[in-house]
Amino acid sequence: MNKPTSAQKTPNILMVDDTPANLALLSDMLKGRGYTVRAAVSGKLALLAARSTPPDLILLDISMPEMDGFEVCRHLKEDEQLKDIPVVFLSALSETLDIVKAFAAGGVDYITKPFQLAEVEARVDTHLELRRQKRRVQEALDELREVETLRDSLVHMIVHDLRSPLTGIYAYLELIKETAPGVLTAKLRVYVDDALNSTRQMIGIVSDILDTSRLEAGQLKPALEYFELEGAVDESIAGLAALAGTRKISFVRSERPALVRADKGLVLRVIQNLLANALKFTPADGVIGVRVTDAGGRLRLSFSDNGPGIAPEYREKIFKKFAQVELPAGRQKYSTGLGLAFCKLAVEAHGGRIGVESEEGKGSTFWFELPAQPAVTPG
Repeated sequence: MNKPTSAQKTPNILMVDDTPANLALLSDMLKGRGYTVRAAVSGKLALLAARSTPPDLILLDISMPEMDGFEVCRHLKEDEQLKDIPVVFLSALSETLDIVKAFAAGGVDYITKPFQLAEVEARVDTHLELRRQKRRVQEALDELREVETLRDSLVHMIVHDLRSPLTGIYAYLELIKETAPGVLTAKLRVYVDDALNSTRQMIGIVSDILDTSRLEAGQLKPALEYFELEGAVDESIAGLAALAGTRKISFVRSERPALVRADKGLVLRVIQNLLANALKFTPADGVIGVRVTDAGGRLRLSFSDNGPGIAPEYREKIFKKFAQVELPAGRQKYSTGLGLAFCKLAVEAHGGRIGVESEEGKGSTFWFELPAQPAVTPG
């Protein structure tokens, strides 16, 4: 092990032992290694010294009057400012039970007396280096979080500014379609419809990005109202009719009214996202099955397709932001962007659950559940 260099902060070590001879011996050895050393002859004094100036490492005896080493370590670990300081027990107690108690109290190592100076030196150097590395990792994580925050803020700003022009484009395309039906050729009408669908999808992506950020930050609170889930499904199917093309959507309704109390706008977007996802990965002339079922006090809405399916190891990953998983060899990647991440956050904001059941080559069934409400009878 190398001594601390001048470019590094000199490590501060607190020794706790009620035997002055032990303190003197260890102090000489550690000072010779270039460490700053402080000593405490009791548990209470050790806690005062640690709180006054938190050390980088503590060498702690166990058998001390008034407060033993186990209790001292427990107090250290209960203190938010001191809990991460490594504690190395240095004791004449050598029974397995004592060693287990030391680690249970929060110690990182255990050295028995009489000790070898070389062993103490090696373990001290090792734990100080581990702590330095842990701090470096934490600093890197803090920097990464700061960069991610700046990135998210920039993306949020750009995307927010895109919403208005996209809405304007959509409105003008609708106006062209409505005011010039006799002027546009059949081919141009198809082009306008395609442009409308693409613009609608872009507006949906913009909304997903903005609302995913708001849901993550807890800034988007669902506006609750009573409505029938099946009506929201009908509305979504009608809105995605152009995207369906030659694919068939089979909707199986529940046996009783499927009433929920939720934010209808958010639930509609969840349904649209899951339905569009099923359409995207279902081959031409394929069938998407939509079903509402009772699920023990909840209503489950499921979307089944006969697409390529998803391997088990990816079924959690796909609900994370910008998830992308590999499909079977020779096929495209399964990219969910923010759609499924938004769905998960929106469903969980209502106290619901979301998931997927799938098998490679045999399609997938995405589902979500919301708390069911009793049917409202006329008053």
